[in-house]
Amino acid sequence: MEIKILGPGCPKCRQTEKVVKEAVAECGVAADVEKVTDVMKIAGYGVFGTPAVVVDGEVKSVGKIPRKEDVKSWLNKQGGCNG
Repeated sequence: MEIKILGPGCPKCRQTEKVVKEAVAECGVAADVEKVTDVMKIAGYGVFGTPAVVVDGEVKSVGKIPRKEDVKSWLNKQGGCNG
């Protein structure tokens, strides 16, 4: 599973990364979590608000810090989280 946190490194982006990493750890899934800070790469996802979260190429959240429960549901839909 590949998860990308899109954002320039602002406090909301760092909080989003923390929430995603906690959800991945609690679910016990094997996932590569990558921060993408390059504006052109972010725009390539069609995202113009940050922070944003992309799971296996699908944009899941834009412009807000996702709730941990939401991240877990995304992992579950990808066959990752049972919790």
